[in-house]
Amino acid sequence: MTTNVTARRRNSPAWARVAVLALLWGSTFLWIELALRGLSPVQVTVARCALGALVLTAACYATGRRLPRGRAVWGHIAVAAFFCNALPFALFSVGQETVDSGLAGVLNATTPLWSVAIGLTAGSERGIRPARLAGLLLGFAGTLLVFAPWRQAGSAGWGALAIVAAAGSYAVAFVCMGRNLVGRGIPTLSLSAAQLLAATALSALALPAGGLSPITIDPAPLAAVCVLGVFTTGITFHLTYRIVADEGATNAAVVGYLLPVVSVTLGAVALNEALTLRVVAGMAVVLAGVAMTRHRGAASRPAPTAADAGRRSHPVLTAMYFALKSKPSGRPAGGPLPSAAAARRRKHDHGSTTAEARPGSKAT
Repeated sequence: MTTNVTARRRNSPAWARVAVLALLWGSTFLWIELALRGLSPVQVTVARCALGALVLTAACYATGRRLPRGRAVWGHIAVAAFFCNALPFALFSVGQETVDSGLAGVLNATTPLWSVAIGLTAGSERGIRPARLAGLLLGFAGTLLVFAPWRQAGSAGWGALAIVAAAGSYAVAFVCMGRNLVGRGIPTLSLSAAQLLAATALSALALPAGGLSPITIDPAPLAAVCVLGVFTTGITFHLTYRIVADEGATNAAVVGYLLPVVSVTLGAVALNEALTLRVVAGMAVVLAGVAMTRHRGAASRPAPTAADAGRRSHPVLTAMYFALKSKPSGRPAGGPLPSAAAARRRKHDHGSTTAEARPGSKAT
């Protein structure tokens, strides 16, 4: 009884962090919606990247780390920044001009499905089990149910397509990062700061195409873009990394399932967005499909590699992808940290084994 209570107390902070992280990431679409009331999509994208880069760069130097060096590394960082930050951030902002924030969150949850599909195409997925294939098809069927192309017309249909394209862009980014950035020994914080700096520069190139329009000086949009950049793009990284380091990638990936629920709820409560049975049913089908694509079969299989975990994780957990390579641990990905009691037991067992192996010791 005491052991169960202690375990619950030990796990409570971790689940609290997961809940906070899901709330922060899930609210991203709400803040985009509010920011668009005073800024153009390009302005929202540039401000979001710049504020996030400012926070992470300051944290990087405050902790004694430096930005990566070398043209080749920065070239790979620029590619990752384009597909993981600049392009999807812009597509979300453009799409949400005509698509509700809750619907955007649900469509964003399709990223793991795109990750599997692109992984098969790129050769990084070496095979697919029938259950995962069924999950892939089920997830895309749920996307069609949410998207409802038979009901879309004009700008609303293009907006939804932009958000689906953003989800696919995240999946491309995971493949690029897995091949060119992960495992180089560069600190996680340094890579993330560099990536957002590169994304800021890339986003700024689009300023002439709609980013130079007058800004509406209204406290609500300005506050929304500040929260979007500082919290949901910058500070959230640290919380993500802490969860990965303490609880593993599998537990952290729970956020991916909570994100669309949070976005739909916030959209309905804060923005009075319509919550239809079709969207709710589609969200459930998408999440069921994602869960099936994450199924690895028999428990006897070896623990997934960092690249596998990164491809199956939610896009908002990009930091998780780096963390699994940058900070290896002695436990399987997603497994609980060894407790103090377990550590003492291993130490005792090791001492007993040593005593038995010592010359002159008696055999039982």
